[in-house]
Amino acid sequence: MGSVASKLLLLDQKYLSTWFINQYIRQCALLCPFYISRLFDDVSTSVNLQKAVSEIVHWRLNTSLDDMWRAVDNAECLIPVAMSQYSLTAHACVCWMNELTKIDKRFSVYFAAVALLHVARKLSRNDCSKEMMDVLSTVLGHNFNECSDVLSRCKTELITSELVELLQKSAVEHLTTYRQLMARDFGSVATIVTTDFEALYAYKRGDYQQCLQLSTQNVHKLLYARRMRSVCLYPDFIQLLDDDIVLLSALILMVNCECRGRPNDYCAVISQVTLSLYLMTQCQLKLHHSVTSLAQTLDYIKVAQIKHPRKCTLNQLTLKLIARKVEILQ
Repeated sequence: MGSVASKLLLLDQKYLSTWFINQYIRQCALLCPFYISRLFDDVSTSVNLQKAVSEIVHWRLNTSLDDMWRAVDNAECLIPVAMSQYSLTAHACVCWMNELTKIDKRFSVYFAAVALLHVARKLSRNDCSKEMMDVLSTVLGHNFNECSDVLSRCKTELITSELVELLQKSAVEHLTTYRQLMARDFGSVATIVTTDFEALYAYKRGDYQQCLQLSTQNVHKLLYARRMRSVCLYPDFIQLLDDDIVLLSALILMVNCECRGRPNDYCAVISQVTLSLYLMTQCQLKLHHSVTSLAQTLDYIKVAQIKHPRKCTLNQLTLKLIARKVEILQ
């Protein structure tokens, strides 16, 4: 013990500083861009060292939000995938919501929306089991004030289609809340519109004027955006989508076997701008808009086609479909 203590006493501040720089700070610098890491080629003076460390700190602060954005993006994919692959029970819901809340409160809102869509999809297939009712009770009890109203309707044997519609509406409201939270927290990283699911639901219930208004606003905001959100075509989300898009995604899955696992950006993901353009075009056609109005939309579609790489299959097919619909009328 005395030998160790005597050796430690020989270590001065310079030695410890050099050791810390070589063992830790230089290793961190290797993760940085070259213009930062090369600053550590000469840290013989305190001024040079301070400048190099400051650059690391500055770079990390600028990239931390971007890293978090990517992590959230992955979580958005994994939550519905896991829900589709594994049986959702009331106990599982409690575990999901508790653990997701610890990680990020935004995820509990997103999970609630996906869980409601999951139950709605099961009910639409006549799966009115007690397990599904327990799941519904658990999710609503954690997230909604209207819990008692929905459950009382269930107990009085509400027509399945009406219950499904009610659950879809609640899910869309929570997806919109989730979008708003994302826009608030990541608005400096990407362009995020918050009404894409609202527009989708308006189209689904036949409110084409409302859908057109929301979609047009979204197109104007997203058309030249560098980064934006997407809508993934997981089984629980398909019920909100238009038949044409569902058929396109099914065709892609049939042709490309690699897309049958986890959906990716190329196979079964549609960007917010493509979805907004699709809804905008469909509403204009249903509302019998003028050729001039449709010509402007066609110009928007051509811009979106250029912005999306060819490998973004679903986006490209959707854009080609609506472009063709407009061209036929011209």
